[in-house]
Amino acid sequence: MAPLIDVQNLKKIYRLGEVDVNALVGVTVAIERGSYVAVMGPSGSGKSTFMNLLGCLDQPTSGRYLLDGIPVESLDRDQLAEIRNQKIGFVFQNFNLLPRMSALENVELPLLYKDNDTPDADEQAEHSLTLVGLAGREHSFPTQLSGGQQQRVAIARALINKPEILLADEPTGALDSRTSAEIMSIFQRLNLTQAITIVLVTHSDEIAAHADRIIGFRDGLIVSDAPVLHPKNAGERRVDFRIPAEVAQ
Repeated sequence: MAPLIDVQNLKKIYRLGEVDVNALVGVTVAIERGSYVAVMGPSGSGKSTFMNLLGCLDQPTSGRYLLDGIPVESLDRDQLAEIRNQKIGFVFQNFNLLPRMSALENVELPLLYKDNDTPDADEQAEHSLTLVGLAGREHSFPTQLSGGQQQRVAIARALINKPEILLADEPTGALDSRTSAEIMSIFQRLNLTQAITIVLVTHSDEIAAHADRIIGFRDGLIVSDAPVLHPKNAGERRVDFRIPAEVAQ
């Protein structure tokens, strides 16, 4: 079976004034369906550019990117938007929730970009919130939620369209260590029980240790790519698929 993500000699050059900046200088990598991959590297290493290209937020200067067999580099703006809406969920460090909307309304936002009405939008949003342990908090506003709960709302929003891929950019960067562990537990369960492919950018070795594979970037190149032999909490996630009670609080 072909990989879900297949990147071949991907290059990205940004023009800053009269200077060319080589953000990616020839990246080749494949990510299988159902994988859980952490992407690491120092600032300026190319990992954020790589994630933007994977998320169809930008297009490469050259090279090939096949997403589920679709040649992404050949798509126009509308086609890229459709791919993002149908196949990819995004989770960011700063949650990006609208303060005047409830948790339920924030989760439903991606449905507004679909061409057709979604009569069961509330039901879908409630299901997504339940997956991240927030059943019963549908009508809470962001200011009434802790940082960890807000990030769970953001994850639920990313899940609403049932994406094949979840792209997470430093999702625990604004959270304390205990809350970060709770969020990583949710990612692990989503990967295992929902078969969602997860690609996560992090600076933290401890966070990366939850993944099954770590890809390291430096100077626009992949400099390491290795499996995690003993993923953190892996034993727990294989025997207990329930959201822990403390996460649901």
